[in-house]
Formats: sequence, structure tokens, C-alpha cells
Amino acid sequence: MSRLGNIGAKLYRGEVGYDFVKNRMIWYGISVLITIVALAGLGFKGLNMGIEFQGGALFTTPPTSVSVQQAKEDAEEASGHDAIVQKLGNGTLRIQVGGLDTSTASPVTKKLAEDLNVPADKINTELVGPSWGAQIANKAWTGLAVFMVLVVVYLALAFEWRMAVAALIALIHDLTITVGVYALVGFEVTPGTVIGLLTILGYSLYDTVVVFDGLKEGGKDIAKQSRYTYSEIANRSLNATLVRSINTTVVALLPVAGLLFIGGGVLGAGMLNDISLSLFVGLAAGAYSSIFIATPLVADLKERDPQMKALKKRVLAKRASEAKNEAGDGSDDVQDAVPAAAGVVGQRPDRGRPTQGKRR
Repeated sequence: MSRLGNIGAKLYRGEVGYDFVKNRMIWYGISVLITIVALAGLGFKGLNMGIEFQGGALFTTPPTSVSVQQAKEDAEEASGHDAIVQKLGNGTLRIQVGGLDTSTASPVTKKLAEDLNVPADKINTELVGPSWGAQIANKAWTGLAVFMVLVVVYLALAFEWRMAVAALIALIHDLTITVGVYALVGFEVTPGTVIGLLTILGYSLYDTVVVFDGLKEGGKDIAKQSRYTYSEIANRSLNATLVRSINTTVVALLPVAGLLFIGGGVLGAGMLNDISLSLFVGLAAGAYSSIFIATPLVADLKERDPQMKALKKRVLAKRASEAKNEAGDGSDDVQDAVPAAAGVVGQRPDRGRPTQGKRR
């Protein structure tokens, strides 16, 4: 068995482990810091909405040697609006300009053809109306809201309301981080981005449910024993699935990293960036939240229950009593050993028996 497999087996059996729940304030602090940075990026820079949401024109040119910066300046001069330019792998340019309609797109196409020195009929122009983009945005928000409600209802029925609340907070945590990264990086938000966001929510939920299922199994009849607190049971369940979570995350991130860094970065396939960035950031954030956020939150909420408070008090009292007994047994052994040793030293060398009087 591999070294990682041996570690996984020991984690599952509880022979080794890390106390994630005990150190939860550290993970909460890290999450709060990351969330603040994400919200700051969202507030100061905002999201770069694609033309699918705000309307506009998308121009795709034939292969050209014109630089991205020069094409951006030409497009903004021709249209009078901000332009987003991406160079694709085959040398073609993808120019996105918002605020254009059918009447204004045609002159812009001709002016771009002149500035870029390409035939006008070779420039592919796609127009998107703002009303269609608004419908897509509304449907995306509606789908997200329905998804969240169904998640909470399912987890509340399958597990309990505390797990539903913890999972919901973890999902919002993943969404906030992913959207914040989009704002900081400046990638445009397209329908592909929405698909990626919904995908990572499902993945994060799956990873969280696996841990919760182990916690539910380990927490059966927990009030009838006095060996472990609920937080310790939660931590044992988390450690038992830790290696599985890591393996699943790494295997999922590898192909997504290929799409993002090779497909989008090296080959210049701009449309791959729309979905691959959301998947990459979301998968990493989902793995983090399922381990460091969701389960510690459940333990926090559960420990507020009067029954769990009584259990914790009983467990700590039992441990204190056992420690006291062990300390008392150790001192008794020392006290017994001292007179025994003194007796051996004080004995006469006649085979260890006490001296008897001589018969007359």
C-alpha cells in the first residue's frame, strides 16, 4: 500500500488525525479575510459582464498580426465605447463592444476593417440585445435561488437543520470567493460562467454531504455514551474522509487546470476561460469549505444544544475522574514500593526470613 494509502487508513481508523474543529477559529479567520478581499474587489472593480448580459456586438476577425492593444484602441475609437479584445490561438481577434445595435454595428465593422487592414466581409459580427441579456440574468438568479432552497430543504430532511445551515453558509462562501476572483482578475461573466458556478455548487455540496453522512453515522446514540463529545465525533468523521476529499479535489482540478492554463492561456481560447476559471476557483474553495468551514460550523451549532452541553460536561468530568484515579494509583504504588524496599534492606541475610529466637 502507498504511503498516502497508509495515512488514509490510519485516519479512517482514528489512529492519527488533525483537530480541525478545535482550531476552527483559525479557518474562520482565513475565510473572513478572503471574503473581505473578494467583496472589496467586487465593490471597487465590479464584474465585467459579457455582451450576453449587457447587450452589444461581438466581432471576430480573420488571422491578423495586429496587437491586442492596437485593436482595442481602434475598436474604442470606431465605436465610442469600451472594448474587450482577446487574441485567439490561430491569430484571430475577438473584439467585444457593448452598447451597439444593428444600426451602429455596421459602421463599426467597416471602420475596424480599415484600421485592421482586413476585408470587411471577413469580419464575423454577432449582435446581442440588452433585453435578451436581462432575461438570461434573471433566469440565472432564479435558478440559483431555487437551487439554494432545494439544498436547504433536502439537507434538513436527510440530516438536520444545523447541517442545512452549515452547508448553505459554505455554498455562499464558495460563491462569494469565486465571484470576487472574477472581479479581481477581470474575466468577463458569460452564460458559461453561470454554468460553472452551478457546477461548483453541486460539487461542493457533494463533498460536504459525504462528510455529513459520516458524521450522522458516527453521531448515532451519541448521548448514550460518555467517551467523546460531539465536536470530537465530528472531527473523527472529518479525518476519516479527508484523504478521499483530497484525492477527489486533485483529480477534478487537473483537467480544469488544463482548460484554464493551457486552453485559455497558451492556446488563447477565450471562451474556455469563462467556465474554467469559475470551475478552478470554485472547486478549490468548495474543497476548503467542506473541510474547514461546514463541519466545524455544524459542531459549533450542535454544541449549543442542551443535550450536547450535558454530554460534554459528562465527558470532561469522566476524564477528570480517570486522570485523578490514575494519579492516585501512581502515588499509591510509590508509597507501597518504599516500605517494601526498606524491608528488603533491613532483612538479615538468612534467606530473607526474620530472625527467630534460639531454643534453649
